[in-house]
Amino acid sequence: MNDLILTFNTGSSTVKIGSFEWDGLSLHKSAKAGIDFAASPLSFHMERGKERLDLQLQSEDSADIVSVLSEVFDKLSTHIDLSRIKAIGHRVVHGGDVFAGPALIDDRSIQAIDELSAYAPLHQPKSLALIKAIRQLFPDILQTASFDTAFHRTMPDVNRRFAIPRAMHDQGIKRYGFHGLSYQSIAQHFTQLEPDLGRKKLVVAHLGSGASLCALREGKSVDTSMSFSTLDGIPMATRCGNIDAGVLLHLLSQQNMSTDELTDMLYHRSGLLGVSGISGDCRDLLASDAPEAKQAIDLFTTRIAGEISRQVTSLGGLDAIIFTAGIGEHQPEIRALIARKLQWLGVELDEVANNKNAFRISTQSSKIAAFMLATDEEQVIAAETLTVLNQSSQ
Repeated sequence: MNDLILTFNTGSSTVKIGSFEWDGLSLHKSAKAGIDFAASPLSFHMERGKERLDLQLQSEDSADIVSVLSEVFDKLSTHIDLSRIKAIGHRVVHGGDVFAGPALIDDRSIQAIDELSAYAPLHQPKSLALIKAIRQLFPDILQTASFDTAFHRTMPDVNRRFAIPRAMHDQGIKRYGFHGLSYQSIAQHFTQLEPDLGRKKLVVAHLGSGASLCALREGKSVDTSMSFSTLDGIPMATRCGNIDAGVLLHLLSQQNMSTDELTDMLYHRSGLLGVSGISGDCRDLLASDAPEAKQAIDLFTTRIAGEISRQVTSLGGLDAIIFTAGIGEHQPEIRALIARKLQWLGVELDEVANNKNAFRISTQSSKIAAFMLATDEEQVIAAETLTVLNQSSQ
């Protein structure tokens, strides 16, 4: 009987769960599930082959994560033999300068993850609560953590620094980068599909409700748009992206905004939603005739094209652009608008291939190749969990 590796990918309001079979040679995803904490009542869904399960959870308090997980594992047990679970791997957003790769969950790593919560206050505590809850429910199951920031540890120092006093940099105020598990997935998969091109100069556009871009050379991160927090870079569904620090000083000192109000505005009421006043979802905005919707899309695609252009400087050239994540994988109109703004760089999309969401979406004559490739963060987490397992057994 094969061992099972479970993965937990904690987002702002959802938790994606992956189940992987390990036969000693390869990992195979056998099922996927999710918890929607934004739903009322809480909901749980699961897909296993052609089987699909959608259930409302009895747990009424989403803050009681032990109760929620206890019910979720009870649901899973009717479809998966939980006794086969070898380990559980977690996505943790921030590893700071402490974690350069995946880590075994123990008292010391839990403390280190907790101490990094100040750098990611909206994401880190949720991952930590999940880890502690599983530890309480299944104390004998080994757990591991995979960090979004670890992939970007290869960035040169000049790309990690802000122009602030050196002492602040040394205290940890620097550019870390995020979506690292997604970029790692793309770097590995793309190199398998395009061995020669995969080792060249690439920009990957991870475009979802949270969005960022990453410059890759030889499959390693050279530069990225998100920096100290998940607010920086390009505009997102409800997050502002890059903003003049003077605006924040003005809001705090002249408009007497509290830090809580400012946090809410920057994370939840800005981005595409803030500009359009309609929605943070590109699909809604593309379907709308409102000029504010068009303006939001234009701002979004203009900033993405501008960020790609900036990262070309970091790379010293560009060979290909890869689109991934929810918007990048499924919205050809957005890809086309970005490509149109990069025609000066030599990007030319094949309209038919782009509309079909094909793998290669640029013409053969395009100076810069363009691709669409699905990301798989859970596969990366599962593989890293096995790496930690092997290391711990040695």
